[in-house]
Amino acid sequence: MHPSSDTHRRFPAQHFSIAPMLDWTNRHCRYFHRQLTRQTLLYTEMVTTGAILHGKGDYLAYSEEEHPVALQLGGSDPAALAQCAQLAEQRGYDEINLNVGCPSDRVQNGRFGACLMAEAELVADCIKAMHDRVAIPVTVKTRIGIDDQDSYAFLCDFIHTVAERGQCDTFIIHARKAWLSGLSPKENREIPPLDYPRVYQLKRDFPTLTIAINGGVKTLEEAKIHLAQLDGVMMGREAYQNPDLLLNVDPQLFGAEAPAANSVAVVEAMYPYIEHELTHGANLGHITRHMLGLFQGIPGARQWRHHLSENVHKPGEGIPVLEAALALVRYRVA
Repeated sequence: MHPSSDTHRRFPAQHFSIAPMLDWTNRHCRYFHRQLTRQTLLYTEMVTTGAILHGKGDYLAYSEEEHPVALQLGGSDPAALAQCAQLAEQRGYDEINLNVGCPSDRVQNGRFGACLMAEAELVADCIKAMHDRVAIPVTVKTRIGIDDQDSYAFLCDFIHTVAERGQCDTFIIHARKAWLSGLSPKENREIPPLDYPRVYQLKRDFPTLTIAINGGVKTLEEAKIHLAQLDGVMMGREAYQNPDLLLNVDPQLFGAEAPAANSVAVVEAMYPYIEHELTHGANLGHITRHMLGLFQGIPGARQWRHHLSENVHKPGEGIPVLEAALALVRYRVA
């Protein structure tokens, strides 16, 4: 594990985290989120074993400033997962997480994601293979059920098998079941009803396990309610779409100082990173798209978004675009 503050070490690693979100939580997004909260555990978007082992790009790239950061893997071959986990540990990742929650057709066709809930012994073998290869934590992110296999007994059997046979002690539970056919991934995040009490019961029935909850969490007040029952809370879309709230995470959930005075300071803290990335061929819009949600509820927020969206893709643009966008909202920020 990479060192973090004394404050962070007093809390479970899963105390508060930002969910792995495909096409969203890439390395630019994670660096940005780190300017808003130092204590939160950050996750990569899901990366398949095939991409890491056979892809042409560097799918494990990240910035040192992102720690603590976890790699979420997609796959179902124990040997391939173990090899990827070892590579990730060598690169300095703080945790490996196996995706047993994504319901998309593409993921199912690759035999990973939520469909693996029906194969608890295979999931256990995957976790055990990684656990035997690395010293960093290996965790599971899953659902409360799939299709008609959605009884509490089914969930308990899955957790018991993976915990005992796979030696897994940490589970992040998306408190919705997944419909593997008939619903899109987006619909699977919204239509199946949330069942928080089921996750609370899981913690009571497996008190020695670390249980974190995911799904529908929109405020830090809601997070505190969950933390009264569970070991951790994972926030997804709200953290991405309304990143300002992350400035309150360290003070409210960790008793630590916020890393910046306000969102204007956060944008300015991004300047060195942006300049460095631009000199190495990055596209400005690929970085700033993760920042568009800043300043929600503040007069000028719409102009901030509009100015960035209209100008970041012009050739040769850089920090002056952000300065001009900030000028539209800066004086409104306390």
